[in-house]
Amino acid sequence: MAIYFFLLLPVLLTIPMAFGPTNALTFPPESYSLDLFEIFFKSPDWTDPLLQSLKVGAASTMVAMLAGVPAGYSMARYRFAGKNFITGLIMSPLIVPHIAIGLGLFLYFSYLHMSGTTFSIVLGHVIVTLPFVIVVIVAGLNKLDRDLEFAAELMGARPIRMFLTVVVPQLVPSFVSAAFFAFLLSFDEVTISWFLAGPDTITLPVKMYNTLHWEVSPVIAAVSTLLTAISLLVSIVGIALRRAPSIDI
Repeated sequence: MAIYFFLLLPVLLTIPMAFGPTNALTFPPESYSLDLFEIFFKSPDWTDPLLQSLKVGAASTMVAMLAGVPAGYSMARYRFAGKNFITGLIMSPLIVPHIAIGLGLFLYFSYLHMSGTTFSIVLGHVIVTLPFVIVVIVAGLNKLDRDLEFAAELMGARPIRMFLTVVVPQLVPSFVSAAFFAFLLSFDEVTISWFLAGPDTITLPVKMYNTLHWEVSPVIAAVSTLLTAISLLVSIVGIALRRAPSIDI
């Protein structure tokens, strides 16, 4: 417990500072206000990266879900040639350092003249969010009763219809949880975004990193508090969905 408190202490200190004065980062603040949040939401230097992060997060989540759901179902239910190799390849971003992935993608997209575009950032985020989506989907599938799938097939349902009418309704909590998790990972990703972002495609975490590198702006405390609140909200929703009972067919 003491170790967790020690690790969370910087976050707990940042939250009061977000409501402090606009001229310096102080703890404890001499006065409390919402001025730093007002500066954040009224400054295009901050709102543009925020909108970019939301756009990239939504796009990468959609692509990761469209690819991760069928991939997770195939890995959990079928045997096919090269399954172990394909599974290891897709899951490799879980162990490969993101700085290595970012550098490799930067060189690759630079050769294709695609570096600095939103499209390249989305693809980069899909690479690192896809494994987590698959893990959540496979975990949800392992809790399902396969007899329901066998029964649907015996009644003449084709694989696609069986998946849509039997599997999907039971996996709704896993779908929502995986989507929230993928969005949060994409929204907070800084290393790959730093390699792939251009002057007009800077995401919010990259903006925060650059700001800390060149100056110490009190607005950073407000941004950090917002990100902490979003992460906490997503975690609560994810926990609630994992405890929710499956939908009966």
